[in-house]
Amino acid sequence: MSDGRAWEGNIKARLYERVRERGFDSLTAFAEARPAVPLHLLAEELGKDDVAGVQVLSGLLAEAERRKQVTRFVRDVFTRLWSESVPDGWPAMMDDDARFAVAEALARWGTYTPETHEQRVDQVGDALLATPPTPGWRPLSPDDELLRTLLPDETV
Repeated sequence: MSDGRAWEGNIKARLYERVRERGFDSLTAFAEARPAVPLHLLAEELGKDDVAGVQVLSGLLAEAERRKQVTRFVRDVFTRLWSESVPDGWPAMMDDDARFAVAEALARWGTYTPETHEQRVDQVGDALLATPPTPGWRPLSPDDELLRTLLPDETV
């Protein structure tokens, strides 16, 4: 975790310098090479002491907006949060611990979602709770079939 130095200096320049050092031309390419890895771990890889997960999130959103792929970004964030909160996939039995883990993942997803997609994310969460996926379901990328069905890309 960052010790506060993440907010010093030119944050964007530091992020992109670190990404290029690792052979990637964008933050998105760096993240896509690490599907379903939580944001805080991506940040640690880029700079344990001076990069924060929220900076990675912000950079990924900015790139997604430029590419007009915000819905894909939203699905990607879900996979990263899900792997952290519910690493074994959708629970076979919804006991209190499982219910909390699922609720935590869905709530965090909602807080990390751009305003433009909040309503759609709420609907997806409701759909998952109303009709749960098979036990063990765990999206490994934003291209997961169920996620794409529940949250399809916009048609432009």
